[in-house]
Amino acid sequence: MAVVDVLNTQKEAVAEIDLDDAIFGVAVRGDILHQVVRMQRANRRSGTASVKNRSDVRGSTAKLYRQKGTGRARRGNIKSPLLRGGGVTFGPHPKSWSHKVSKKVRKAALKMALSAKLADQSIVVLDQFGLKQPKTREFAEIMGALEAPSALIVTAEDDTTLDLASRNVPGVKVLRAEGLNVYDILKYEKLVLLTPSIKAIEERFAS
Repeated sequence: MAVVDVLNTQKEAVAEIDLDDAIFGVAVRGDILHQVVRMQRANRRSGTASVKNRSDVRGSTAKLYRQKGTGRARRGNIKSPLLRGGGVTFGPHPKSWSHKVSKKVRKAALKMALSAKLADQSIVVLDQFGLKQPKTREFAEIMGALEAPSALIVTAEDDTTLDLASRNVPGVKVLRAEGLNVYDILKYEKLVLLTPSIKAIEERFAS
């Protein structure tokens, strides 16, 4: 078990907590992390880019002028890709880049991401934020005291006050333990875990 200090909003140690080695102490493999992050980013692509082919463009299908005898190049109808307002050749159409990775690999990658953060001493365990009102200034002061300008904050339950206070602060994201994922863990410099969220994470892996 790794023992980590539990801090308050002034970055003072107020207690200690044990982190399960089965979750926060596994060997890290870059290839598995890369595979899962690649999957997440691919699944987030919208794939909505679309163009009109010559069959989709509105216009006459009549040949513009006769084939021979004019001295000009051969020309078909007005919807030709060679003409202004014509269709697009080989343009993009809606598609999906999403693909799946097995549940076993996703769970292993999540443990590796958490273990990598702990090994880099980038995990901050916080007892509570204690925000009575959604004040961005108060939230920014707390993050400054924790020396976490780029941070993923993990909570056990929805916290509307925290969400509202943090939404205008760049480089910070608040996420429930159920939505914890590899990409967000690796994207932010610090991982701020509220004490109840650690139990929620352990329960997630136990299920």
